[in-house]
Amino acid sequence: MTAQRDLFTNFERMRREMDELFGDVLSQPVRRRPGFVPAVDVYYEGDPPRAIVQAEIAGVDADEIGLEIKGRQLVIAGHRRRAISEGRLYQQLEIASGAFRRVIELGADVAGDQAKAQFRDGILRVELPLIEPAEQTHSVPIETARRSEIR
Repeated sequence: MTAQRDLFTNFERMRREMDELFGDVLSQPVRRRPGFVPAVDVYYEGDPPRAIVQAEIAGVDADEIGLEIKGRQLVIAGHRRRAISEGRLYQQLEIASGAFRRVIELGADVAGDQAKAQFRDGILRVELPLIEPAEQTHSVPIETARRSEIR
């Protein structure tokens, strides 16, 4: 038990030394990508069935949001402007801004021409009716060669 206690004591000492060396840098949240990347939820519901995509894009003007449907992909693009004003001295800036583009892979075929979108309280909600995949069966003729043609 003493060896285990010594092990934890060493870890605690190492942690304190790292805190002294790096300050609170290691406790700051790590950003994955620069700029703004909206969080997205995707789910399926209803009768008739539909895909629902909700994107959190607070602070974005509805006129600066573009939606495209390409096959099984929904593309949400836009721009969140930085709310920085001249004459202010900022202590902290954490609200990400900039151009964004999210490509959401859908798990089913959708009727893009029947999609509906609403933007309320910073949440973009896109409803995409599902369609049955076209099951197309094609016969393929098999060509045969006559014995006189084979050489």
